[in-house]
This record gives sequence, C-alpha cells and structure tokens, in this order.
Amino acid sequence: MDKGQAAGLLKEAYEKLKTSDALSACGVLEDALVLDYENEEIKHALKCVNWWLEYTRRIDELKNPYEKGSFLISLLKQYHVFLSNFEQVYEQCQYAIRYYVYSKALFFFEGLLISPANQHDPGLLLLAGRCYKGLGNYDEALKYLEQAFSIKKEDAETLAQLADVNALLAQARHAKALFREAFFIDPLKIDLKSLESAFILKVRDKVCGLGFKDEEVNEWIPVYGYLWGVFTIKRQLKQTEVGRLKQSIFSLETEYEANPARRSLLKPRLINHYFWLVDHYETVHEDSSFIDETLLKIKVLDPDIYNMYTG
Repeated sequence: MDKGQAAGLLKEAYEKLKTSDALSACGVLEDALVLDYENEEIKHALKCVNWWLEYTRRIDELKNPYEKGSFLISLLKQYHVFLSNFEQVYEQCQYAIRYYVYSKALFFFEGLLISPANQHDPGLLLLAGRCYKGLGNYDEALKYLEQAFSIKKEDAETLAQLADVNALLAQARHAKALFREAFFIDPLKIDLKSLESAFILKVRDKVCGLGFKDEEVNEWIPVYGYLWGVFTIKRQLKQTEVGRLKQSIFSLETEYEANPARRSLLKPRLINHYFWLVDHYETVHEDSSFIDETLLKIKVLDPDIYNMYTG
C-alpha cells in the first residue's frame, strides 16, 4: 500500500470535485482505494461522490437551466439525510461536495441572469444568492439576496438567507433582526440545513437538545431564541401590521382549540405571536391590562415558558 500516493489522489479528487467534475473525481477515488483500501476518508468520499452521480443522472433530461440548478439545490436535503447515516463525516470531503453542488448550480443560474428579463425574478435571485453564500462569496450573495428581498419582502426563506449572510459578514444585530422577522413570517419555510452562521446553528442545536424534532424545531426556534436573548431586536409595528398580528393570533387560537393533532406546531407559533404583541404594547406604552391579558394567555398555554419569559 502506498498511503502517501493515496492521500495525493484523495486531494486530487477533491480538486476535481471543485471544478464540477464528479465523474473524474470518482475514478481517482477508486484508484486511491486500491492503494489504501483501509482509508476511511477515501471510502466516505467515494460513497458521497457516487451518491451525487446517482442522483444527478436525470439532470440532462431537464431542458430548462432554472430547473437544472433548482434540482441540484433541492437534492441537498436528501443528501443531508444520507449523511446522517455516517458515524463520521469528513469536513474536507463535504467542503468539496458543497463546492461541486453550488458551483454547478450557479453555472445554470448565471446563464439565466444574463438576460435582463430574469434579473427581477426573486426566486432566481434567491437561488443565486444561496449559491454564492455556499461558495463563500458573501458580498456577492448579499447583493443578490438584497435584490430578492426588495422584490419579495414577505418571504421567510429569503429573509432567513439574507439574515444568514449578514451574520457571516459580522453584521450580527441586523442579522438577528432579520432572523426574527423570518421566523415570525413562517418558520416552516426556512431550511435550517442551509443556514451557516454560528449563532443560529447554536440556537438550532440547543432547541434540538430539548427533545424537539423535525418541524417542531423550526417553530420553537423563535420562542427560545427570544428567551435566550438572541431574537430580541424589536421594532415598532405599523398599524396595518398590528391588525394582521391580532387577526393571525385569533386564527391560531381558533385552530389550536379545534385541531388537537396540530397543537405541537401551533403552540410555539402562537407563543411567538404573543411575544410580538407584548413587545408592541410595551413600545406604544399601551395600558398594562392588555399586557397582563396576553401574559395570562402565555401562562395558560405553557407555564414553563411563561416563567422563563417573566423571570
């Protein structure tokens, strides 16, 4: 066995991945495994590359570049499930895979963005921004995500990606404000696996540690994010926003009573809405009875959250 030569081939395979040449990378990894068949990283990398080769075989059947790029990005969720089966994940390998996916997808999106007709498509701008973020080009990512946000301000996913990039650019206060807005609009539209900034991942991991799973994690993040002092950047609501907030609370309360099967998701969302309403009352110096009434609703819904909130 020539372990030194195998290590060199492993490095070469990673470089080929970064140039979007997964097929050649696979061949190099197979040669490396012959030289060092006990190397766990080579085995891991080969399994990962083969996964992408298998799942991207049908990409040539797609005619539209937007569909091709979107298809690649959509596979990331399935890939994360695949990775969860491994006891150990090798970061250098995942960095190369990540570069492969985002650079390949960006190739399709950039071709579309040449046309002025596509430069105001918020979905395309969001995907391009995600790709640039994934490649570590945060300034370029910020440009595309801000354009997407200017067109589609009420989109939770766009806001979350914009928040993430701001955090990666060390704009923590702005990032926290944007994250709070995103998780208020619709927590379930936010792909947690696509977020990279340290503080949001820390909140996610702590919420997971409390025993919540899957969609529950998304819903509880803004609640615990607020209680832990992360989502505490406040702003004054417009009158129309206050009206929508109260209407949304009424709808959530009604559904909570009528649909016990969905209470595990409705409860944290309702609590987060109550937090926003209390913030509003405090900001405009509303009569304390309104605040007390809302706090009582939180207490009835979840005494432990109430104690954390008031303590």
